[in-house]
Formats: sequence, C-alpha cells, structure tokens
Amino acid sequence: MESWPFFNQIARKLEAVNKIKEPLKSELLNGKWELLYTTSQSRLKLLRPNGKIYQAINVDTLRAQNMETWPFFNQATANLVPLNAKKVAVKFDFFRISGLIPIKNPGSGRGQLEITYLDEELRISRGDRGNLFILKMADPSYRVPL
Repeated sequence: MESWPFFNQIARKLEAVNKIKEPLKSELLNGKWELLYTTSQSRLKLLRPNGKIYQAINVDTLRAQNMETWPFFNQATANLVPLNAKKVAVKFDFFRISGLIPIKNPGSGRGQLEITYLDEELRISRGDRGNLFILKMADPSYRVPL
C-alpha cells in the first residue's frame, strides 16, 4: 500500500482530463484488459495469483469476466447493471475454480465499479470499497463467452 499515494495521484490527474464521459456506451471498453495495479486485497496473500490477472468486458451484452493466470487459473463471470453512464453494479453469476470446477453463483458475489478514465490503451476504475484498479488493453477483439 506504500505505492498508493503515487498511483492515486497519477489516476486523479488522468481522471481530470478524461474525454470519455459515458464509458459504458463506448466501444473502447470492449475487450480483455490486463490489471497493472490495484489496491484490492480481497484475498489472503497466500491465495492470490502470482501471474497476470485480466478482466474482459462486453458493452453490448453487459457481461464481464475476471481471469487469473498461474497458479490458480480461476475465472468469474458477471452481469453488469448500469447505474449511470460511468458506474455499474456487478453481479457475479459463474465461477470456475482452477480452470476446471464450474460453480453457479447464487447471487452472493456483488459490488459496484465506476469507470473513471478510458482511452484506447488504459482504463482506470474505482470500486465501491474504495479500491483503485489500473488496467491496460491486452486484446480489443476478445469477447466474454455467453
């Protein structure tokens, strides 16, 4: 968390000049994003992946998918419910543990996410628990499976 002030300051400067006022309507949001930085510590350090973490979003179907790489290969898929032009309620509905074990979620996984900056290469989002997420575009052609 010692890097929080540095990354938060950079994020605030970018958010202040954000040109995309309605990111949920922008095609730039579509695709697979690689997580570069987050303040989220939602899991014990032992259970956090060591590899890359991705989040994919489909604007047209309002679906999102979180994907972890080595060593766990977990996935979570969610419906996105727009709350305004920048913010969504996230309702996770499907998990895949270790890339093998599918679990339908009874609706317990929920949160909110606000997209505060978006361009062709970078996305900044803030969660309802105060977490900061900085992501870079990895694959604009990727689509979340239905």
